[in-house]
Amino acid sequence: MERETLRAYMMSLPETAETLPFGPDVWVYKVAGKMFALLPHTGPVRISLKCDPDEAPLLRERYPEIEPGYHLNKQHWNTVQCDGALDEAFIEEMIIDSYVLVVKGVKKADHERLLRALDRWRSDE
Repeated sequence: MERETLRAYMMSLPETAETLPFGPDVWVYKVAGKMFALLPHTGPVRISLKCDPDEAPLLRERYPEIEPGYHLNKQHWNTVQCDGALDEAFIEEMIIDSYVLVVKGVKKADHERLLRALDRWRSDE
């Protein structure tokens, strides 16, 4: 998956913000002010995504392209190599899972509004 394709996909999610809190080398994607993805500007195309702590090690065992989160909490984050070995739909599904995990942790009013917006976004696809 190309870097620009990943960027466009994440920015299409409801109320997503692309930020640079760690400097100019990595884009950080947030919803409701909380990170759900990190994408370096250069080097191999890889994306770090929030992951259910029970599911994270299972994904790592099954797919060699999925590793513990690079410079992140290894229990809650995975880094995914986007070199073509994994299906784009699978990567998009992991992005959505990350987004939803973050949305579930925000205050109830925001949580409900964002999940409704995500449902509308999915029906538009």
